[in-house]
Amino acid sequence: MQNIRNFCIIAHIDHGKSTLADRLLEHTKTISQRDMMNQVLDDMDLEREKGITIKSHAIQMEYSLNGQKYVFNLIDTPGHVDFSYEVSRALAACEGALLLVDASQGIQAQTISNLYLALDNDLEIIPVINKIDMEGAMIPEVKDQIIDLIGCKEEEILLASGKSGIGIEEILEAIVSRIPAPKGDPEAPLQALVFDSVFNSFRGIIAYYRVFNGVMKKGDKVKFVNTDQTYEADEVGILKLGLEPKNEVRTGDVGYIITGIKNAKEVKVGDTLTLVSNPAESIKGFEEVKPMVFAGIFPVVTEDFAELRECMDKLQLNDASLTYEIETSEALGFGFRCGFLGLLHMEIIQERLEREFNQTVITTVPNVSFIAHTTRNEKLIVNNPSQMPDPVKLDRIEEPFIKAQIISTPDYIGNIMTLCLGKRGNLVNQSYLTTTRVELIFEMPLTEIVFDFYDKLKSSTRGYASFDYHPIGYRDADIVKMDILLNGEKVDALSALIHRSRAQDFGRRLCEKLKELLPRQQFMIAIQAAVGAKVIARETISAMRKDVTAKCYGGDISRKRKLLEKQKEGKKRMRQIGSVEVPQEAFLAVLKLDS
Repeated sequence: MQNIRNFCIIAHIDHGKSTLADRLLEHTKTISQRDMMNQVLDDMDLEREKGITIKSHAIQMEYSLNGQKYVFNLIDTPGHVDFSYEVSRALAACEGALLLVDASQGIQAQTISNLYLALDNDLEIIPVINKIDMEGAMIPEVKDQIIDLIGCKEEEILLASGKSGIGIEEILEAIVSRIPAPKGDPEAPLQALVFDSVFNSFRGIIAYYRVFNGVMKKGDKVKFVNTDQTYEADEVGILKLGLEPKNEVRTGDVGYIITGIKNAKEVKVGDTLTLVSNPAESIKGFEEVKPMVFAGIFPVVTEDFAELRECMDKLQLNDASLTYEIETSEALGFGFRCGFLGLLHMEIIQERLEREFNQTVITTVPNVSFIAHTTRNEKLIVNNPSQMPDPVKLDRIEEPFIKAQIISTPDYIGNIMTLCLGKRGNLVNQSYLTTTRVELIFEMPLTEIVFDFYDKLKSSTRGYASFDYHPIGYRDADIVKMDILLNGEKVDALSALIHRSRAQDFGRRLCEKLKELLPRQQFMIAIQAAVGAKVIARETISAMRKDVTAKCYGGDISRKRKLLEKQKEGKKRMRQIGSVEVPQEAFLAVLKLDS
């Protein structure tokens, strides 16, 4: 155990984590030149194209220093805020972390939030400034930022370049000298933390874990503590570029287990593995992954529903944080109500459905989950406008709040304030990290950032702001359900849960948009937006009329009046029996309505 080192790399998006990992693998000769390619640990096409890590990966390397052989377990983590629970579990499986900062960009919001996660887990931090060979590198300034942030000495900061391989040897030596060896008792009952799982279509689900105490052997009867399921370990081993089977995985090591599980719900990230014969307690810190954003996913053609269902099942095996249930809508037919960790997660799921499964889907307006308290003291979770209880039975509603951390340059403070206060935000704190970096902390409703907050933040700061958030619980809010009525009939797919102060403006814009998109009929159509029984906006599409008085020339006015009255009666009767068809484009346009 003295020669094992478990570490991860934490950084903001695009600061060069995956490139640095490539160089470490190359330097320790874990990967032959023939297998080498950029971002070798990112095995999804989508990860390569977007240049982000979506799934965390683990890999073992061997390194020799002064005649001693060391085993390194690198656990690569995603940098995006949506996957912070996965990051926290990966950090719990390590003793140290490389804190990577881009020399040309300096410290960003997610660098800080991931650093705090690492400090909560008592990890040894090795600061590394990456991309030092770039033209815009501000090495002295970034050094000062790191010293201010973590209070280290200047000589402890390593300089490196993932692209050209500068400083890689120094990083490897620092991992040996600074990161402590894992502690644990090989004789104690088995305790292993599951930090990730992947699905293999031949072998079932493969769980990745770090052993804290005890030994896991092939053929052992093992148990997941939190789900209370027992299995037999068909195969255990360590993680090289592929899976390498072993007879046992010992204390301090990172490994994998195959038990032939086919259901994604049975393996949860953060769960503890132990032996059935000699069980140990669960490792603290396990949480169920909570979806933050909800949206409906419907097939474009209703007949494709069964096929979409199979695809969702397969996708969930690869991504256990996706939750879904069947939902029906009068306008869109059968589909799914899905829960996502955030907007990036939602975008990735949509893209994976289209790429990996060739499914074209319609996604409804994303919303968050509210808690409704009824007058009978019942507590209901509302993920969907149709689940909202009747206003008469409703006592109060709570909406989820987040703590948003925005880091930018001082020039853009005004723009950021205007944007956040306009989104019902509350400024909690403003502090200067350095002379050129200011950190603003807001408390905001999650509903307000679900739509286009990130895009607006980027455009109002010319891309100079970085944004990170985490949930801080629920608070009372004045949320109302807004319905759209066409000739007095509700269209369920267009209903929305919205703050009362926004309802009128949103309702008016929605009615105007529908007026453009709905085809004219032989009868008049009234488009109304209503909150409860109160109509807050209305547009009218006039009927197509035929000139019935064309054949009357000359004669008494009463003959014309008689024909017009007859037409009016006909229109009235037609309106009673005629129904308004809402075209598909109308739903899609509502989603694109600038919120």
